[in-house]
Amino acid sequence: MVKGVSIKFKSYAETVPKLLDVIKLEGELKKHSKIVLKPSLKDEESHHTPVEFVEEVLKYCMRHKNPAAEVFIAEGSDRNITMDLFEQKQYKKLAETYSVGLIDLNNAEVEEIQDGEFMKFGTVMYPKILLESFIISLPKLAEDEETDIQASLSNMLGAFPLSYYRGFFSSTKNKIRKWPLKFAIHDVLRCKMPSLGVIDASEQGMILAGQPLEIDKQAAKALGKDWKGVGYIRLVDESFAAEMLAKSVKNTAKEG
Repeated sequence: MVKGVSIKFKSYAETVPKLLDVIKLEGELKKHSKIVLKPSLKDEESHHTPVEFVEEVLKYCMRHKNPAAEVFIAEGSDRNITMDLFEQKQYKKLAETYSVGLIDLNNAEVEEIQDGEFMKFGTVMYPKILLESFIISLPKLAEDEETDIQASLSNMLGAFPLSYYRGFFSSTKNKIRKWPLKFAIHDVLRCKMPSLGVIDASEQGMILAGQPLEIDKQAAKALGKDWKGVGYIRLVDESFAAEMLAKSVKNTAKEG
C-alpha cells in the first residue's frame, strides 16, 4: 500500500474511485473475506463522515471485492446511540440499499487484548469483527478539541466499546479519558492498526488515502498544522518507529 496520495476534490463520485484506483485498492480487496468501513459519527455535526462519501467507497468495495467477502459499516459512537445516528445520517438506508451489515461497536463481541507495549491500559476489550477484517478508516477531516485533529487514526477511538469504557451513570467513554486521548489512541492501535485511511478533506479541496499514519501526517498539513505538534500522531510515530527499528536490528542480528 502506498504511503499517501491526495487528489483534488471535484465530487465524491468522480474523485473517490479515481483515488482508490491510484492506490491499487482493487487488488488488495480481493485478498480479504471481511471488509469493515469505519466512518466517524459523533455528537458534533462537523465531525460526521458524510454518507455520500462512504457510499462511493462502499460501491468501490462491492465492485472489486472477492465475491464471497462480507462488507460491514461499523461505528461505536460516544455520547450518542450509534444505531440512532446510523438512521439519522442515512447509514441505515445506505446499508439496506447495498445489503451490507451495520455494526454498533459499542455492543459488539470483544476479545481481551494484552500487549506489553500498551502505555496506559492493562488490557483492551477490542471488537472481534475488527480483528478479523480489512479496516478502512473513513473520517471527515476536522480540527478536534480533544485530539487536535480528526483523521484516520483518531477515528479508531470508536473501537473502544461503550459497554466496557463508560463511567457509572454516564453515556460517555469516561474510562478512556483518564489520561490525554493520545494514549488511548496509541493503545487501541496496538490492538490493530486500520488497514487503510481514506480521509474526506473536501472542505480543504482534496481527498486523501494511504497508510493511516502517513496519511494523518498529510491531513495535519492540510489543516495548516505541523504533524509533530499533533500529540497522537507524534506519539504513534515515535512508538511504532521504535518498534520497527528494534525488529530491523533483531533481523539483522539473526542474519549475521
